[in-house]
Amino acid sequence: MAAPDFVASNFYSETIAELRNERQTVSRAMFKNTLALVEVSADFVTCSIGIFAANYFCTFLPFTTHPLHPLRLVASLGIVFALLSVFLQYRDGAYSRDGGLLQIRETERAIRIPAQSLTLLLIISLLLNRNLSSLVFLIAIFLVPALLILQKQILFMVVRGLQQRVDGVERVVIYGTGDTSRSVVSTLLHSPRLGFLPVAVVEDNPAQSSGCIPAMGYRHRRSVPVQSGPLTPALLKSLRVDLLLLATPNLSSEQIISATHAANQVGSGIAMLSGPAVQENLGTESLEIDGLLFTALKEPPRPWLYAIAKRIADLVLSSILLALLTPFLAVIAMLIRLDSPGPALFIQKRVGRNGALFNMYKFRSMYTRAPKYDLSPTISNDPRITRIGRILRRASLDELPQLINVLRGNMSLVGPRPEMPFIVERYDAQQRQRLQVIPGITGLWQLSADRSFPIHQNIQYDLYYIRNRNFAMDLAILIHTLFFALHGGI
Repeated sequence: MAAPDFVASNFYSETIAELRNERQTVSRAMFKNTLALVEVSADFVTCSIGIFAANYFCTFLPFTTHPLHPLRLVASLGIVFALLSVFLQYRDGAYSRDGGLLQIRETERAIRIPAQSLTLLLIISLLLNRNLSSLVFLIAIFLVPALLILQKQILFMVVRGLQQRVDGVERVVIYGTGDTSRSVVSTLLHSPRLGFLPVAVVEDNPAQSSGCIPAMGYRHRRSVPVQSGPLTPALLKSLRVDLLLLATPNLSSEQIISATHAANQVGSGIAMLSGPAVQENLGTESLEIDGLLFTALKEPPRPWLYAIAKRIADLVLSSILLALLTPFLAVIAMLIRLDSPGPALFIQKRVGRNGALFNMYKFRSMYTRAPKYDLSPTISNDPRITRIGRILRRASLDELPQLINVLRGNMSLVGPRPEMPFIVERYDAQQRQRLQVIPGITGLWQLSADRSFPIHQNIQYDLYYIRNRNFAMDLAILIHTLFFALHGGI
């Protein structure tokens, strides 16, 4: 009777496991669908409220005397505006499972799409002879993005909290601890709509199989533990994995077969890195010659209108900031001189667009005996850094003199960081792609935890910016930089 009992017990266990997996699948699908519905509803309500609030605020402005518009008019245009915004967000992939780097993409959409929707709403109101004040549109173009950014930050925190409490997300294990793994961990932690929760990183190398991988963000509050391999069914079962991601490039066929077997044993999905990316600065175009199909590489069109708008914004903002911050800059310069001997300003050759050299200005944060051209400090207690320099570097105040570089056109407010010539000399072909745009004071790399690693080892940030850059993204990065500074740069 032992054998039938064993078979019955085994059948019962498998049935329970199948029912549990089916319940988890239904729960995950419900979580994703509910999240998409909540996002759409929240955006619709926020955009509608934005139009009402803009109409209401008009009455408080000292230079306007027009009365409130009729409620019916504002309600109808507010609904049209909200529908347009939701539709454009949907077309732009805002409600899909794609993730954004450091939430910059979400902020960029919150700035760009309301402007597009308001432009369409203005045209519609003119065509329908709905005389909504242009002042309402002007206020809404600033107010609605602010409300959307706030709403999305709150929703992000709520969803991230729910991920820890509900069964609607897939538990993910990442195999490998390289640069790709750090990027994957950060994206999954910062993109709750993906429906993935990284629970562990597995590494076969004993020297690297300890500690944790932090999320790339303003603070190191979230991290994923690194566990020692090898990748076995028992390890995956103990982690209750739903999806195994092979994030290590150039895996051998034996490693892939072993990982696939382990994943199949515990019933989890498996996905792997598909190989090195195609050069990001090149586009492709199909070309057929006598029945033969060729793929031609071509440079992307230069966004000349964006470049003009960006240069005008750089000139205006840098001039205003220099004028407003002059007393503050003078105080910082005095403190630097009192703290240690030497000049307040530090001037260093850096590599700009297309490899051109220029003098970059910074507040001196290190002792004068430190080598002028050397790898930058990666820890706050580096002996080269002065006492006041630690404070300046922590809040990125040492970068403020680069507003002069922006005014002169050597740099922009937003862009890849310029590096020293001896580092650029070692660039490979992919890393040299950074040099095709004007360098900036702030950018995606500065906002990440990876700023403790060399810039050229984190090329994905600059390639992402170069590929997706637009005026709204620049504003989004500046907004996140302000949040970064308010948090003390940690």
